Amino acid sequence: MRLFLLPISTRRIFLYGKRADPSNAQSGPPTKASIVDRLTTRAARTWVNWEKRESGWQKTITVYGNKALQRIAYEEWGLKSIPPLSRAAREKGGDVVSVVFPASMVRGDKVPKILRRLATERLELHRKKMWWSVVLMPFTAPFMVVPIVPNLPFFYVAFRAWSHWRAYSGSKHLAFLLDNNLIKNAPTSQLDKIYPVDSLNPGFDNDNPASESVVLEYEEAKEVAEILEVPELAPELERAINQVTEALEKQEAESLSASTPPTSEKDDPKA
Repeated sequence: MRLFLLPISTRRIFLYGKRADPSNAQSGPPTKASIVDRLTTRAARTWVNWEKRESGWQKTITVYGNKALQRIAYEEWGLKSIPPLSRAAREKGGDVVSVVFPASMVRGDKVPKILRRLATERLELHRKKMWWSVVLMPFTAPFMVVPIVPNLPFFYVAFRAWSHWRAYSGSKHLAFLLDNNLIKNAPTSQLDKIYPVDSLNPGFDNDNPASESVVLEYEEAKEVAEILEVPELAPELERAINQVTEALEKQEAESLSASTPPTSEKDDPKA
């Protein structure tokens, strides 16, 4: 597995885990996919087939479902990309994992601190929401009496329970790597043209109280994925960029609104 740390703004960064290709394993037989992975692959294949339909309730579900998926926090998607730590890997002690990041944007000595924050800041959130989703599942079961369409409330709550579990497991796996010194920095200069650093953009620093600005544009996501040779990274980056951009625009609007004094009747020429 490789980890990628890609700044979206001067204070927010996207983490992505890329699993090793089983076909490239140097020794031993290829590992068999877990039941969860096989079910996930089957569900993804079904979703894609529904998306290809011209019309019908399957197409409608995917349209609204994709909108809902885009609203899930990019931090959750990133943690979900890190596979759960297997018992065999834990007993073995784990393997060293390379962390790829733009050398022009992220300081190598700050990587462990950044990863530690990402591993811990949402851990309790995902644990609580996972159990809340599990608790809600029995209450959505009665919708199964409708024979025409699938039990959408149940499947959505089940998906959220699984999603929070994967993010929680990814956080635990990342913490395990840090606790056992299994992280190896792999800075790359290939992204220098994407992340130019100058006096106006000194680099990534989530502890810097200065104003925050976007450093990766939506149009650059596919180019980053091509440079790193991870094509599946492009839609993940696009989602993260959209969410960060919208959050910053909302913050700016709220800041302007708060700094604008209210107009009194004396100042109103129409009064």
